[in-house]
Amino acid sequence: MVAALALGHFLGPKRTGRGRVTPFESGIVPLGFARFRTSAQFYVVAMFFVIFDMETVFIFAWAVAAREAGWTGYIALVIFVVVLAVALAYEWAVGALDWAPQGRGRTVRARSPEEAS
Repeated sequence: MVAALALGHFLGPKRTGRGRVTPFESGIVPLGFARFRTSAQFYVVAMFFVIFDMETVFIFAWAVAAREAGWTGYIALVIFVVVLAVALAYEWAVGALDWAPQGRGRTVRARSPEEAS
């Protein structure tokens, strides 16, 4: 394999130019810069999506085996869904699902010595 790569490198064409170094994707000439910065919030929401998406897969699997699982499986599924609902409510309450920035953070007012005691 290494020999084939080396042979292709030495015997292959050596044409360079503007068109050879330009990124080309699916026949569309790119506009702008492809490497833009995304906030950490984007990745947090993406992780939440993957987590809750996988949990729906588990619920569908339970639905297929519902008769074999019986009441024990049903109770386990209800507990599972309640835990999911509590987790979603917590994420919503702490603002993990908010896309809009809330500013630079909370301002903390210094307490006077009279308030401290």
